[in-house]
Amino acid sequence: MIIVIKSEASNQEIENILTQVQRTGLEFSVLKNSEKTIILTQPNYDINVDLFKSLPKVEYVVTLNEDYKLVYKNINALETVIDLGDVKIGGNELIVIAGPCSVESEEQLEKVSLAVMKLGVKILRAGAFKFRTSPYSFQGLGKHALDMLEELKLKTGLKIITEILDYHDLKYFEKVVDIIQIGARNMHNVNLLKAVGEINKPVLLKRSFAATLREFLFSAEYILMGGNKNVILCERGIRTFSDYTRNTLDLSIIPAIKQRSHLPIIVDPSHATGKRDYIIPMSLAAIASGADGLIIEVHHQPELAYSDADQAIRLEQFEELMKQAKKVAEAVGRKLTF
Repeated sequence: MIIVIKSEASNQEIENILTQVQRTGLEFSVLKNSEKTIILTQPNYDINVDLFKSLPKVEYVVTLNEDYKLVYKNINALETVIDLGDVKIGGNELIVIAGPCSVESEEQLEKVSLAVMKLGVKILRAGAFKFRTSPYSFQGLGKHALDMLEELKLKTGLKIITEILDYHDLKYFEKVVDIIQIGARNMHNVNLLKAVGEINKPVLLKRSFAATLREFLFSAEYILMGGNKNVILCERGIRTFSDYTRNTLDLSIIPAIKQRSHLPIIVDPSHATGKRDYIIPMSLAAIASGADGLIIEVHHQPELAYSDADQAIRLEQFEELMKQAKKVAEAVGRKLTF
């Protein structure tokens, strides 16, 4: 067991924690540096670690028998920051990713991308291959959409994030896409997770609508096990008994992941709510909860969108969101990236 003590803890408070460890009969050693005090104990599976997690000035506790090893927050509490050159995901900065649900045409793609770019967006989301519930729904333009995204990227300098459905398509994605998205329905697709784990391209992993926190982190573990350390987690809502939104946005998973993992986590309020009028308040709540960013569906004419028309916000709504998000970010000591 590893007990990491908060940097502001006094000597007396550290002694109080050591007293509690001694009472359990565990052998231990103490490591100190300029920022942290760390207590290492012998393994003991009968000890209730929650007793130590609840002690004053304990930052977090790592049990050495954790099932997921690579995604777990390390003892130095170093956070993963995804570096895309002129834009980073994680750390003190917040990122806003925006764009249409699907690539529909060159005209639509250019109108939306240029509009969000003017408001400070550096990463465009746009679906090329769509995983739809109904086989009769629009499935995306596929490879043709990737070609349009490549042309847009060369013209504007925008980074591109889009969803992959089949690992056989990786050869197309590696050339064009800056962040490969694994959608909620593929969170448990082990072969796809292993495939993106073998490349060095950043991966956005969305939480399945019925996944527990543990299952979510296990999926990320598959990617990291392949050698790819550039993973971004994404909360996009879970299924509950509520029926007034598309899903239920689980904001509580943000601090829970921050406590357990070094990976950045962003929030998708578009898929979580399914209704454009709820996206701004849920976005602000996500920032206040500690999210490292947002991914938002934006369309210049949502009522004509080929997919997810009800949850795509209008350009003027997105402009308002950016203004309010900047204020909330500053209020919680973060910086919104422009």
